[in-house]
This record gives sequence, structure tokens and C-alpha cells, in this order.
Amino acid sequence: MDDRGRGDAGAERRADEAAAWVLRQDRGLTAAEQDAFSQWLAQDPRHGAELARFRRHWQRLDPLADWRPEHSARPNPDLLAPKTAPVRRAPAWSLIGLAAAATIALMVWRHPGERASNAAAPAATVADAAVLRRVLEDGTVVELNRGAVLTEHFTPGERRVRLTAGEAHFTVTKNPARPFVVAAQGMDVRAVGTAFNVRLGSAAVEVLVTEGRVRVDDVRPGPAAAEPKTALVPELAAGERAVVSLAPQPEPVRIAVLTAGEIERVLAWQHRLLEFNAVPLAEVVAEFNRRNAVQLVVADAELAAVRITTSFRSDNVDGFVRLLELGFGTAAERRGDLEIVLRKAR
Repeated sequence: MDDRGRGDAGAERRADEAAAWVLRQDRGLTAAEQDAFSQWLAQDPRHGAELARFRRHWQRLDPLADWRPEHSARPNPDLLAPKTAPVRRAPAWSLIGLAAAATIALMVWRHPGERASNAAAPAATVADAAVLRRVLEDGTVVELNRGAVLTEHFTPGERRVRLTAGEAHFTVTKNPARPFVVAAQGMDVRAVGTAFNVRLGSAAVEVLVTEGRVRVDDVRPGPAAAEPKTALVPELAAGERAVVSLAPQPEPVRIAVLTAGEIERVLAWQHRLLEFNAVPLAEVVAEFNRRNAVQLVVADAELAAVRITTSFRSDNVDGFVRLLELGFGTAAERRGDLEIVLRKAR
């Protein structure tokens, strides 16, 4: 039996704190809160386990936070039904609190900080078919483009991950005592608390900073290894992109300042929060189809004209279809892995 079963006061405190951090992370942490969260995780190894436990319970309530029915002031009670086999029962007070928070979320759009896999996620992730989102054990959020492969190598003094293929965007939890380093084909991209994108190509490593500052070091072995190492890019600021050649012969690093439009195009692979206000379902479906391999087909003209008010992550096709089934009188027919046909339920 764990210490919760013995009524341990410390366990109750850890549970309270973990539940609070789950809710804060859902709406997004401020810089000060990110610092506090890092300190809380480092205080006790049991904090991470409690955080993961409450995330699992919170994820069961995700559908509620995505739905704002235009035609009804009351949520559908079926949304609380579990979609998978029951998990270990949580304390009643925690589920009541989480349910209340999720119900409140029906009235406002959800923050883009989507809950993702917990600290027990596998060390390597391959995103062959879709963009994946992960939360590392320190709270850092990683979005992996299709085909990206990432491994974690965290130590007490450094948070190091290795990108061995593809592209990833990192929103790093600030912790000056443990620098965050992305290793990619002999390049180290080093940050403390910032956000940046790394793309590993066959001929170059590209680094785009979207928030804060980073440093890029060349740590490739070779004849120059005996020489003192200096940063290839001592400081790369927000809005700047560095392209580092992987050619055997040294080439100058290309640094450019990108416009907001150019940054948007570079990061177009990332999923976004889609917001619709009384938009016909046909237009909502077209927006989902533009961003996903799974295609939605509206086979009913009356259904296509139904106006939808909601906020959804662009990759959450299954969740959107489930809410159409539960709240908008829709029947969904799945044809293979890449097509879902929507009709009015009879």
C-alpha cells in the first residue's frame, strides 16, 4: 500500500499540489510559474509521479473542454463517459474538482497548451503519420513533425535531447541550473528557457528562434577538435534563423531575420487551435481536411449547413467527430484509416 492509503499528510499535500499544477499547465504557465514548477519538480522525485497520475485523470475529461454547443446551454452527460477501460479510481474530491474546471471550460476557448503524454512517455518517439506533442519530465513541451525521432538524456546538471531525424519545436521550461540542449548531427542548440524550432536536413541543420535566445555550438569530431571551441552562433534572437551546413568543408553560417509571415510558413506543419463562431459545418470540415491526412466527408446537405461554435486543436479529428456524434445528431462511418463520412443520425 502506498502512503496515500495510510493517510499520509505529505501525500495529500503532494496530491493537492499536483492537481493544481495540472490545471495551471492546461491554461498555460507564466514565466514565474514555470520557474516555480521547475523548483517543485526538483524538490521531490514523487512530485513527477503525482503529476503524471493527475494528468491521466484530467485527460479523461478532455472532450468537455473542447465543446461549446451553440444550440444548448447544458453539456451532454455522455461526454463524461470514459472512452477506454476504467482506470484506477481517483479520490472523489479530485474528480469533482477536475469536472468542475472542465465544465467551466465549456464557456471559454481552451488554451493551446494541450495536455500531452506524461513523464512515462517512451524515450524515443517516431511521428511517421502525424504531428505529435509531448511533455517532457521537466515540463518542456515538444512538437514533433512527421517522421521526427527524438531521444531524451536528462542528468542532474543538464537536460539533453537528441534529434536524429526530422523537425521539432521546443518550448523549454526555464531552469538556469540545468541548461536544455538539443543535439542534432554534431550541433548543440543550447537554451535555458525559450522556444525554438530545429530541422535536421540531409545538408544542413536549421534553427529558428520563436522566443528568447539560443546558442549553437559545433561539437563534431575532426581535425579542428584540438582547437578551442567557440560558438558557431553566440546568440540567436527571436525571429532569427541560422542555417548550419553539414558539408565536410566549413561553410559560413547563414543567419537571417524572418518576417512574421515567413515564420508562419516555416512552422506551418504545427497544429493550431482552430476557433469557429457560428461557421457552417462544411467550412469547419474543410479546415480540418486541409491540415490532416484523415479526411472528413459530409454526405448530408442539411448537416453541412449546421453552424458550429467551438475551439479545437487542428489534429484532434477523432475528438471533433465524437462531439458531433454526441451533441449534433451526427452518425459517423469510418471507411478505412483515412476517411470518415458524416450524416444526420436517423
